[in-house]
Amino acid sequence: MSMCPAITRFPPSAPRPGCSPMDRRGALARLGAAGLSLALGGCEAPPARLRVGSIVFPGYELMFLARELGLLDERQVRLVELYSNTDTMRALAAGQLEAAGLTLDEMLSMRADRVDLRVIAVLDLSAGADVVLARAPVTLATLAGKRIGAEDGATGAIMLNALLTAAGLTLDKVHKVPITLDRSEEFFNNGRIDVVVTAEPWAARLEKTGAQRIFDSAAIAGRVVDVLVARSDALGPNATALKRLVEAHFLALAHLQAQSADASRRMAPRLQVPAPDVMKAFRGLQLPDAAMNREILRAGGQFDRTSADLQRVMKDAGLLRDTVGLGGLVDTGFLPS
Repeated sequence: MSMCPAITRFPPSAPRPGCSPMDRRGALARLGAAGLSLALGGCEAPPARLRVGSIVFPGYELMFLARELGLLDERQVRLVELYSNTDTMRALAAGQLEAAGLTLDEMLSMRADRVDLRVIAVLDLSAGADVVLARAPVTLATLAGKRIGAEDGATGAIMLNALLTAAGLTLDKVHKVPITLDRSEEFFNNGRIDVVVTAEPWAARLEKTGAQRIFDSAAIAGRVVDVLVARSDALGPNATALKRLVEAHFLALAHLQAQSADASRRMAPRLQVPAPDVMKAFRGLQLPDAAMNREILRAGGQFDRTSADLQRVMKDAGLLRDTVGLGGLVDTGFLPS
């Protein structure tokens, strides 16, 4: 397997000769060439450890909290922080990661591109955590002609599509400005956009500076779901590590619920918010425990219906070239009993 992405704290590199990563949405132009070898070590055979990719996002943070709590053996599981979900998808496709946190729509996009992934846990359900913020006095009624910053990825497209539908507009009636989530504040505060499609923890910081919430994912409940996925070819070789990772996630969730102050103190540096504000970053996120995961992921249940509905929405919106069969989408064998 090849080795070619990057982590958040270091800019990702261009692909090395002989590597063939998939970049279905295009490389981020501003990313440099350093840090790739530091992140994943070149184009050699993969290390023995399970490599799990993630951007900084509250819904994925419990894995890192688990590491802070000593619940993960770092000789067995390596958490890799990436710059964007585009990089995470590229790394998964290239075999640079065995598992990752992704949104369900991103996972469906990858399966449509013939990357065989399995959902092994639902990390969160967005019911207001993905938001659209505007500079006063912009509202839904005055959205026409405004500059809207949004990611080119599937979640950004779904949120933008839902926003325009709520406003009774089409894409040609606004000016879309491609951004990444981590640049939400920069683009908005510098006046380069009037409206931004973003998420926590950036949303909370922007609202503190006066940005007004005009739309959020509560209006499209069930469409934005974050999942822990694994490559199908990694399930067997990494079964023990995957089971431990999932178990550690739920143990960290229990710690967050029982000792929120301690959890907040531990998570604050990575989320880049003061410890007293950490719990606000989880606004609008439902965090299902192991029992709820089993109910959500049961055959013919809520997750199957959501996946089928979401795939149709994505196809109709031009976000998928084609739909694919959803059989084998889920593997519940890694959930704690």
